[in-house]
Amino acid sequence: MNIRSIEIKVMEVSNLNELDFSDRDLLSSALQAASGAYAPYSHFQVGAAVRLSNGTVVTGNNQENAAYPSGLCAERTALFFAQSQYPNLAVVAIAITAISNGAQTSDPVYPCGACRQVMLEAQKRGGEPLRIVMGGSQKIYIVKRIEDLLPLAFV
Repeated sequence: MNIRSIEIKVMEVSNLNELDFSDRDLLSSALQAASGAYAPYSHFQVGAAVRLSNGTVVTGNNQENAAYPSGLCAERTALFFAQSQYPNLAVVAIAITAISNGAQTSDPVYPCGACRQVMLEAQKRGGEPLRIVMGGSQKIYIVKRIEDLLPLAFV
């Protein structure tokens, strides 16, 4: 039996000012998107903002439904919209954040497995690494490619 190690690289940032302008702007767009989420059941509003290769930013938020699990995560809402409206543009970055009890969560939120798989396929279609910014009010995590969040991907 062979044992393989998987290294996951995550950058941690404790202040928005440590981010470059494009990441800060993307995270701000995600927070704005979160405020419009439809989350009457969980009261946990998630927002995502996707930057395309031409600089266009597309946002999405979680959409809950009483007929659970008929809702959709913010990440997939944004990624599917981007793909449907801009099918020939690569997704180069996505920012994700959440609001709970009326304020941005202090810790970052992370994409679920289904969203990670959709990100992987968006990265494959685009042909370049997909930067992921996961933000909270107290710290921000950044990964430079989806494989760092989904090392044993379903392909």
